[in-house]
Amino acid sequence: MNIKPLADRVLVLPAPAEEKIGGIIIPDTAKEKPLRGKIVAAGNGTKDEEMILKEGDEVLYGKYAGTELEYEGEKYLIMRQSDVLAVMK
Repeated sequence: MNIKPLADRVLVLPAPAEEKIGGIIIPDTAKEKPLRGKIVAAGNGTKDEEMILKEGDEVLYGKYAGTELEYEGEKYLIMRQSDVLAVMK
């Protein structure tokens, strides 16, 4: 990965949106934005806040968290550590 987030930011690869619910195929325009993903890169933290998230963590985040970006055909979110709501174990 050639992207390294700065300070307390993380780069998240969102989980794919569900294609099918109970036998009904959902069109792209009606799919809800996923609220979970995997951290693929993390910054070093700040002098006031230690970075507790690390690469490989599965996380939950808010519906409007982060900034979308596209890199090498893949869509990512970059967000602050404080925008992450939980780490899934």
